[in-house]
Amino acid sequence: MAVAPALAQEAIPSATEAAPAAAEAVAATVNKGDVTWMLVATAMVFLMIAPGIGLFYGGLVRSKNMLSVLMQTFVVGCMMMLVWVVYGYSVALNAGGIADQFFGGASRLFLAGINNDSTAATFTDGVVIPEYVFVAFQMTFFALTPTLIIGGLVERMKFSAILLFCLLWGTFVYLPVAHMVWYAEGYLFKMGALDFAGGTVVHINAGIAALVGAIVLGPRIGYGREILAPHSLVMTLIGAAILWFGWFGFNAGSNLEANGGTALAMLNTFVATAAATLGWLLVEALGKGKASLLGAVSGAIAGLVTVTPAAGLVGPMGAIVMGGLGGVVCYYFSTSIKNALGYDDSLDVFGIHGVGGIIGSILTGVFVAPSLGGVGVDGYTMGGQVMTQVIGVLITVVWCGVVSFILFKLVDMIVGLRVSAEAEREGLDITSHGERAYTH
Repeated sequence: MAVAPALAQEAIPSATEAAPAAAEAVAATVNKGDVTWMLVATAMVFLMIAPGIGLFYGGLVRSKNMLSVLMQTFVVGCMMMLVWVVYGYSVALNAGGIADQFFGGASRLFLAGINNDSTAATFTDGVVIPEYVFVAFQMTFFALTPTLIIGGLVERMKFSAILLFCLLWGTFVYLPVAHMVWYAEGYLFKMGALDFAGGTVVHINAGIAALVGAIVLGPRIGYGREILAPHSLVMTLIGAAILWFGWFGFNAGSNLEANGGTALAMLNTFVATAAATLGWLLVEALGKGKASLLGAVSGAIAGLVTVTPAAGLVGPMGAIVMGGLGGVVCYYFSTSIKNALGYDDSLDVFGIHGVGGIIGSILTGVFVAPSLGGVGVDGYTMGGQVMTQVIGVLITVVWCGVVSFILFKLVDMIVGLRVSAEAEREGLDITSHGERAYTH
């Protein structure tokens, strides 16, 4: 496997420029096993959206807001799929002219120039997959990421505001960051920043946006004074299990082929998650005297997030260390630090996705070292790679933080961000959608 951020794609010649060569290449190099695996992996990532993240987040809110969370995650996912095929794919992962290091261009608007014979590069020279498969796989990432942000905004944000914000955020935050990190000529890709499956593009991006949104929106009514407990940890566990299952498509699918690198990413997705679950529970039990189911599932998600940027780049022992550290650090950010600073990141999107993504992205620079079981990179030095990872993290944090703040303020001006106090007290299920998740 070429050691580069997964999901990256070499610039693809248009069908009119290279149709004969493309057809010949497909006949020679497309492997049905690779294609089958990528189709399955794509469907697995979709399962993370519906019903995975909806059930996970829905169980964590009060019963009067369960249906609203299901609506928000489901509809945002649908909207982003359409955005992806209209212009998202073109802007994120294709050539962009004079600003090619930062933004893609118009060559694939409305998927122009793509047909059954079009191909996308993988990490093995001469091996390709159908471009439609690549488009669909990347589409699920684009659709999932804004739904993660919703966890920091639940129980108080207008449905229309969430849709408008996610549309703008996907356009002006996700697409340029994805281009910088995963496109072959992107700024961070060329710098050598490693992000196997989305530590920066997905998790840091989502975590920072959720933190900014939580601060701009302000806390829920009663936050810090009333018990705002999850209404169904059973639903949350089911959602977490679906997310973990889908994450195998997310991480192992990011290898773009079915080979040993794919198996490594899958194994790491198992062991890092297990280590993070135990790490979170250990510090929770030491601090509170009891280990909770909420802590177990939170730790599992923290481990999945932490290993994502490293999944196919580090060895299993490195993944265990990364997962364990991720679970412990995310626990403190989701409890002590959040409480001390007083922001209402309702479902700990920043504490888990933002912090876990930062930890995982930086530690990838450490554990990619062959001496620590990693696959190595050309010209690798630990100090140099860690510095590159830190730069990638800082660029993502600053870009996402600044643009997200502007977009939240813009949406507030256009449609307003927050529901009325009366609607918030009654619950968004009825006031926003005229339905209830439960009838008794």
